[in-house]
Amino acid sequence: MNNSALTANGNDNKKFKGDRPPRSPSRVLHLRKIPCDVTEAEVISLGLPFGKVTNLLMLKGKSQAFLEMASEEAAVTMVNYYTPFTPHLRSQPVFIQYSNHRELKTDNLPNQARAQAALQAVSAVQSGSLALPGAPSSEGTVLPGQSPVLRIIIENLFYPVTLEVLHQIFSKFGTVLKIITFTKNNQFQALLQYADPVNAHYAKMALDGQNIYNACCTLRIDFSKLTSLNVKYNNDKSRDFTRLDLPTGDGQPSLEPPMAAAFGAPGIISSPYAGAAGFAPAIGFPQATGLSVPAVPGALGPLTVTSSAVTGRMAIPGASGIPGNSVLLVTNLNPDLITPHGLFILFGVYGDVHRVKIMFNKKENALVQMADANQAQLAMNHLSGQRLYGKVLRATLSKHQAVQLPREGQEDQGLTKDFSNSPLHRFKKPGSKNFQNIFPPSATLHLSNIPPSVTMDALKNLFIEAGCSVKAFKFFQKDRKMALIQLGSVEEAIQALIELHNHDLGENHHLRVSFSKSTI
Repeated sequence: MNNSALTANGNDNKKFKGDRPPRSPSRVLHLRKIPCDVTEAEVISLGLPFGKVTNLLMLKGKSQAFLEMASEEAAVTMVNYYTPFTPHLRSQPVFIQYSNHRELKTDNLPNQARAQAALQAVSAVQSGSLALPGAPSSEGTVLPGQSPVLRIIIENLFYPVTLEVLHQIFSKFGTVLKIITFTKNNQFQALLQYADPVNAHYAKMALDGQNIYNACCTLRIDFSKLTSLNVKYNNDKSRDFTRLDLPTGDGQPSLEPPMAAAFGAPGIISSPYAGAAGFAPAIGFPQATGLSVPAVPGALGPLTVTSSAVTGRMAIPGASGIPGNSVLLVTNLNPDLITPHGLFILFGVYGDVHRVKIMFNKKENALVQMADANQAQLAMNHLSGQRLYGKVLRATLSKHQAVQLPREGQEDQGLTKDFSNSPLHRFKKPGSKNFQNIFPPSATLHLSNIPPSVTMDALKNLFIEAGCSVKAFKFFQKDRKMALIQLGSVEEAIQALIELHNHDLGENHHLRVSFSKSTI
């Protein structure tokens, strides 16, 4: 077999060894550890921000693929970009290296119809022609009577996603006529109408399963049964781009209560994000990683969300020194039940709490100092408006830059505590998995670190003794060390988390409690 073209047997498939000398650049890239359920469009999307993708060979049985870029220069840019930022497909890290092959010859190979259809669809979108791919593939053709309206659900919503962000992303695939956003089943959803079903088809193909921000805000896209949307108001929840004369409907709340509670007052989240610690606030699309992108020359031009559309702060694991205040003022607490430790545990769900001070003269107020401004913003967005011990907690940024510890001999009644060396911090390790599991308060809690001897009844009783009503419980099928427990209300769940996170279950196991995005 000649070494310049790759045919079916793919001899890049020997086990990859770290000590192998680096290969010389090639426009053909070898991708390893690809999840078995990944689509052709998702693999192509890794290369899209860097230039035209000219060919693709998927070796699904070996969890590998070969991607051919139009130029060696594009391939080099892509490898250089993904070397410090490992890309992810379906939350799995994917490894990219240059192939020994100089081009892909796939004409005579079986099962290439899907790959060719995906490539044609992408090049049509890029050239703006949107000609239908002729390949016989269920993904590559628009079905007769298919709706121009997409239903979009955003999962892992750690940062607010605005109507503007959706408009900017989906406009890459055609003219967006109308968007309506709403909250249903505790999920942020949108209906989006294109001028033509073909546009909706390509947008769904390219964007379904992608992340808007790094490791969060995942798009789940389906065709709606509706064929047209009726928009009454142009505001931050709904917009008809064909009718600028519509009223704003000022009587309407701009965010539905569950969203307002999750993200604080709308004013808090409308300031454009200015970029953190050297990371540009651009979001590459349709890039499977959704990483915030350092300057890749000319790479993300047509597929980038501008910073003005990105409201909400992007938390970058390990990035510190972000300008802004890391101290929160928390008000309307229940002075009889709140403790510094309780605030440490609760606010610790959204960042590492360094110090807590309950005000000596006004015990319903407290200061909470987070590790950085990013975490303070995240905690404020998720906790302000939640009920705790019968009162609605309010959190805002404090004018104080730090929480002062009491001087020696100063009367404090134990109301000021320093937690900076606590072993209970969830986010100490840069890139910790916990960064991907930050969810708004919910009635369902995720329990982990459960020893084998502890039964369902013992765990249920633990929560009942803490004053909760247990509605449902289930162990994870694959891993009995984890379980979900559904309580009577979000308030009960918040109080149970404060009381039972780090509870000693015996056998040297301390229970870990987090809010869950799932219900039972």
